[in-house]
Amino acid sequence: MTFDDIFGGTAVMAILRGLPPSETVALAGRLWDAGVTVLEIPIGRPEQLPSLRAAVEAATERGLRVGAGTVITADQVRAAAGAGAQYTVAPGLDLGVLAASSSAGMPHLPGVATATEVQRAWLAGCRWLKAFPAAALGPKWISGLLGPFPDARFVATGGLTVADAPAFRSAGARVVALGAALADPAQREQISQLLQER
Repeated sequence: MTFDDIFGGTAVMAILRGLPPSETVALAGRLWDAGVTVLEIPIGRPEQLPSLRAAVEAATERGLRVGAGTVITADQVRAAAGAGAQYTVAPGLDLGVLAASSSAGMPHLPGVATATEVQRAWLAGCRWLKAFPAAALGPKWISGLLGPFPDARFVATGGLTVADAPAFRSAGARVVALGAALADPAQREQISQLLQER
């Protein structure tokens, strides 16, 4: 499995951070019903693992995949695998974490914010990269880095709203990740329209 399989042409990834298991599953269900098929549950703190497990179980019933986010150590890779995650996501680039995730059979999406990091990740075999923090980097960062790295596939992540998504997509981001914005019911309602603009 690769991120080509995971994203499968979708334009949106949802990040559900800091919710208890029942709320995570309830919100995930609403997003799945709206057509969002890619979900990340951050596990930067051990108490977040039950929410990942609950989301994985609910996703399995629908034939969907769930990934673990904020994975910055090999121990967290093992915890993610133990909870049933099918891919890992990190805020930065750590080749040891990349190797641990690959060894566990999970593709890894590293965070990048400079040309040097994009180059290191690319040479390490990563074709999908998390542009983070996207709100601070801006859409022009995406278009600028696609110049020297035209085959890179960027997932714009960090501080974005539904309203920000079109500019990042126009700049070349393959996917826009929405996290805190999902707490706003109005923005959740707008996601369906965003999905139709892929």
